Amino acid sequence: MDRYERLMEFSRRRGFLWPSVEIYGGVRGFIDFGPLGTLMKHKIENKWRQFFIHRHAGLIFEIETPIVLPSKVLEASGHVEHFTDYLVECLSCGRKYRADHLVEQLTGIGGVESLSMDELNNIISERGLKCPECGGGLGDVKKFSLLFKTTIGPYSGDIGYCRPEAAQGMFLAFKRVYEACRGRLPIGIAQIGRVLRNEISPRQGPIRLREFTIMEVELFFDPEDPKCPFFNEYRDELLRIVPQSQANSKVFEPITISASEAVDKGMISNEWQAYFMVLGRKFAESLGIPFNSQFFIDKPPKERAHYSAQTFDQVVKLERWGYVEIAGYAYRTDYDLGRHMVFSGVDLRVYKQFDTPRVERLTRYVPKIDVIRGRLGEKADGILKSIDPSILEEAFKRDGFIEIGGVKLYRDDFNVIVENVEVKGKHILPHVVEPSFGADRIVYAALEYAYGEKNGRTVLSLPRDIAPIQLVVLPLVSKDGLPEFALKVYRLLLDEGFIVDYDDSGSIGRRYARADEIGVPIAITIDYQSITDNTVTLRDRDTWRQVRTSIDDLPSKLHKYFNYKLSFYELGVPFK
Repeated sequence: MDRYERLMEFSRRRGFLWPSVEIYGGVRGFIDFGPLGTLMKHKIENKWRQFFIHRHAGLIFEIETPIVLPSKVLEASGHVEHFTDYLVECLSCGRKYRADHLVEQLTGIGGVESLSMDELNNIISERGLKCPECGGGLGDVKKFSLLFKTTIGPYSGDIGYCRPEAAQGMFLAFKRVYEACRGRLPIGIAQIGRVLRNEISPRQGPIRLREFTIMEVELFFDPEDPKCPFFNEYRDELLRIVPQSQANSKVFEPITISASEAVDKGMISNEWQAYFMVLGRKFAESLGIPFNSQFFIDKPPKERAHYSAQTFDQVVKLERWGYVEIAGYAYRTDYDLGRHMVFSGVDLRVYKQFDTPRVERLTRYVPKIDVIRGRLGEKADGILKSIDPSILEEAFKRDGFIEIGGVKLYRDDFNVIVENVEVKGKHILPHVVEPSFGADRIVYAALEYAYGEKNGRTVLSLPRDIAPIQLVVLPLVSKDGLPEFALKVYRLLLDEGFIVDYDDSGSIGRRYARADEIGVPIAITIDYQSITDNTVTLRDRDTWRQVRTSIDDLPSKLHKYFNYKLSFYELGVPFK
């Protein structure tokens, strides 16, 4: 068995994660998190909150939005049109494959992800590629929507989609959050929640899922003032980056460069993007993933999402699959807000006041009422009343039309008036940088890096703040009042808010081994000395060293330990 197989067997046996719907044979692309996996995943989510939300109190705000969205939202965002993969089907056995993955698997060609439908068809035809399962011929490559489609309510015409990202809910809520929480830029909106992507053929266990948890921030900033107030603190931090020129060839030879140099050279588009990449690197390191086992790939234009002007994938090295993406950093410009402004007719710009008034040449669009009435008839009056003049120029610049009530109005439907006016400020459409993390992949990556053996035993060396069980209390023997005393310590620690296990079954060595296997950082042993002097022995999971400390000091010291304010050896005196 390779590391992945050993880890998955361990994860099933000890209650971390396993394939969903097992009693019915399972369904690819779905996993269950067991009791320990759920605790660990929640701790990783909370740690992400510390890195990306709580340290930016008053700037980044967390919200929660629905998983199901009306079709109109994802039409506006471009997902209905663009959120697709290429599918190819075996004409003999009917098995369906993601076309680019199949071509890469059968030919070894790199950069297949960026190829068009025609290019994939040509490769399949010219090379005579066959179904790897039955050897049958392959049909034509087709587009396949990755959106899960549903209906909202009892009417079949009310189409909805399960969200493929948390971002759109945050864009829709931008105006509310901006007015309620800050009223100025920059401002960030964060969300952790479930998303669904109808992958064609997920075959990588917890790495490629159809339903998973995403952790995202949308940071809105003034494109004329893209400075990040936190950047100076991190400007000298190093990043390992694979330039675009290498990304297509899949020859990953990252260069190491400081965040400030990468911005100055134009390698990273703005300070916010670089800042979040540094935080993402540090976040991964805090989960046990070393600096040299992760880097950032600058995605070529053909491989970026439709909304992105620049995207970096943060990848980490895993034994079976090589470098796997755990996060993406997209510079989405004003694409999403602009599209929703056009499709909804609601002004999503913010007002920016000038230091001193200025004279500017402004353009106004006055509806040609007779022309619009002549084309629309009695619908015209309602449409005319719904026109928001403030968004017309942006809509015409971006799409050449504005859509109101299902009707498109074009620039020719308006008289254009240009005039000089004194203005005290202007409305701007914020630009957006988005760091987006896949929680499920990160759980697996953290498990793989923590999983190891010592003297023939499995030891899960998770960082102390994401270990699912923090402490285990162990009476040395099950007699002479030690279990009763141990239970008092156990309840004391529960009352202090720790996640604690209690184990009095089997030899003390076997109990230590069980705790090490599930990653418990500290085992607390109650022995005969505990009853006489009110002290306990603490055993470190990774070194197996022991210290002795007073029960009275135990809660405060352990709180500091789990907040990385004390090392293990500062918890007490060495035990002899």
